[in-house]
Amino acid sequence: MITDPGAVFLVLAGVVAVSVALELRWSAFRALGSALVGILLAMALSNAGLIPGESPAYAFLGGPSVSAGIVLILLSVDVRSVVRAGPSMLAAFGVGALGSAVGAAMAGLLLAADIGPETWKLVGQFTGTYIGGGVNFAAVGAALDTSGDLFAAAIAADVLVTAIWMAACLTVPVLFARREAAVAGARPADDAVAAARPADAAVAAAAPFEAEEASLHRMLYSSVGAIELGDLALMAVIVLGTLWASDLLGAALAPVPGVLFLTTIALLLAQVPAVKRMRGTGVIGNYLVLIFLAANGAQSVVANMVVIGPPIVYFALLTVAVHGVVIFGLGRLVGLDVRTLAVASQANVGGPASAIALATARGYPHLLLPGVAVGLLGYAAGNYAGLAIASAFRGVLGG
Repeated sequence: MITDPGAVFLVLAGVVAVSVALELRWSAFRALGSALVGILLAMALSNAGLIPGESPAYAFLGGPSVSAGIVLILLSVDVRSVVRAGPSMLAAFGVGALGSAVGAAMAGLLLAADIGPETWKLVGQFTGTYIGGGVNFAAVGAALDTSGDLFAAAIAADVLVTAIWMAACLTVPVLFARREAAVAGARPADDAVAAARPADAAVAAAAPFEAEEASLHRMLYSSVGAIELGDLALMAVIVLGTLWASDLLGAALAPVPGVLFLTTIALLLAQVPAVKRMRGTGVIGNYLVLIFLAANGAQSVVANMVVIGPPIVYFALLTVAVHGVVIFGLGRLVGLDVRTLAVASQANVGGPASAIALATARGYPHLLLPGVAVGLLGYAAGNYAGLAIASAFRGVLGG
């Protein structure tokens, strides 16, 4: 097994290189997306024993590296997109949060006998983590003083299920798009012209998505003009300065999370003309997000299911499954777009970084900022909801 962190970095870099090459060359992999391909390849290597399930490389990629990627991507985003998609994203996020809370409650009631007296703590932790991401898992667990063994087991289950759900959310919009296109193409024509061209409705329905995908592809896969040394020098100053300032402000103004300041600073800088003229920010940011997702896949070691015990894995799976049924079922019932629902779901389950990763991978430029916004909202809402539900279930389940 490769254990040296530098060598692990090399393997993950190779995974990203292969997944991007496959996406760009073959339509089948383009439909999956390099993000999903990278997750699956890294997961396969990890479960085959070629790379470890835990490594300092993963900690770095899930910390400063992905934070830098978020900064660089946000420097490329049109702030006006929030006006277009904000209300719908907020509604989708609320539906997803409800689904997570219901799912954790159901899991607690069904699995209490198998997990034991600390089940109520898991109800709170999984509610928190699947409303706002892994940051809430640690925060709620620390507040509830969850035992070390249970905490570690639940983290392993969370990592596995979060990676699986990212793959699911990358796939669901494609399935819905194909189904809607097929329905549009098969719908009876209203006039002779439409009857002669039955595929027009499907083409028209797909046009906005294709325009968004082309726009994001230009931003994240290529640079308008060559990237110059001055661009890289300014990027380094902005990224390092933003990370430092956000950490400083987060420590001084706790409990406001540092990522809130990171996002705010990046968005303010994105309005500066000199920053707007930089080339390559989206490309480099996209790469950092892709390698972060590959690291997530590598941490999803299926063998851990045997070590940590099936009940805790079932707990995480049931919570996310109910979340998925609620957000996509109820969300579509009230007329929310499936792409908005997918990004909101990732904001719930994985936090802002996962929301950005999915919006980036699937080509939804107008959902980047709304996804970040609700992901940040989840940091606060998840903690409150997790602690409240844990307290309620402590009375029901005992503890």
